[in-house]
Amino acid sequence: MVRLQIGTQQVDCDALLFDKDGTLLDFMQLWGSWAERMLTQIENHLQASGHTFTGDREHVFGTRYNQEGHLIDYDRCGPLAMASVEESTAILAWQLYATGTPWDQAIAQIRRFSDIAIEHIEKEHPVQPLPGLLPFLEQCRAVQLPLAVITADWTSEAVKHLRWSGLESYFEHIIGSDQVQQSKPAPDLVYTACERLGISPTQTVMIGDSNADMQMGQNAGVPCCIGISSSEQSAHTELPDAHIIITHYDQLSIIK
Repeated sequence: MVRLQIGTQQVDCDALLFDKDGTLLDFMQLWGSWAERMLTQIENHLQASGHTFTGDREHVFGTRYNQEGHLIDYDRCGPLAMASVEESTAILAWQLYATGTPWDQAIAQIRRFSDIAIEHIEKEHPVQPLPGLLPFLEQCRAVQLPLAVITADWTSEAVKHLRWSGLESYFEHIIGSDQVQQSKPAPDLVYTACERLGISPTQTVMIGDSNADMQMGQNAGVPCCIGISSSEQSAHTELPDAHIIITHYDQLSIIK
C-alpha cells in the first residue's frame, strides 16, 4: 500500500484509476477541434436543406465560444465532456432526425462526419499531457503503484492517444466504454479495472475532471475521488461530488 499526499491530506491506496481526456490529456487540444469539425459539418448539412440547429450551437454538444465565435472552452457538465461514443452519436444524430432525416440515416451520417473529423486527428496527433503529470507518474512508477485508465472513449482510441503522448507504458490497463455494459457514471469501468488489477475498489483512488468520474467512483465504493479542474472558481460547481479538488498535478505526491 502506498500513501498519497494530496495537498495537506493523506490517503492510502493500492492503485490509482485515471480518466483520460481532461485528466491525463489536454481536453480542448484533442476534442475541441473534433467537436468544432463535427458541428460545422452538421450545420452545413442542415443549412443545405434550409434548416439549422434545434437550439444555440453551444447547447448542441456543450461547447463554449468567445464573442468572435471561436471555440474556447467546453461545459464540464455537458455531453462533450461526459458522454460515451454511442451517446455522443445519438445526441448529434438528433439534430438531423429533428429535421426529418430517418433515424438510421441520421446515425450513419453522423458516423461519416466523425470519420472525417477523426482523419484530421490522425494527421495532427493533437495530444498533450497536462502540466505536472509526467513527474507524478514517474513517482508512481518508482514505488510500483499500479495505474489504470478508464474512459468513455473506445479502448482502441484511448490506447492510440496515450501512445501518441508517450503515456501508454505507465498504465497496466487501459479500458474504454466498449468493454463494459454501462459507461459513466455507472461503476462498471471501475469494477472492470479493479478486477484486472486484482484489488478492491475500496483500495483505490479515482482521479477525473468531470462529475461523472466522481459519481462513477463513488458508485463503485472508491473511498477517495479526486477532481482535477483548471479553475478554482468553478471547480466546486463542476465537481460537486469530488472528495478533494486539485488544480495541478504538483498538488499530488507519493510518500515513500
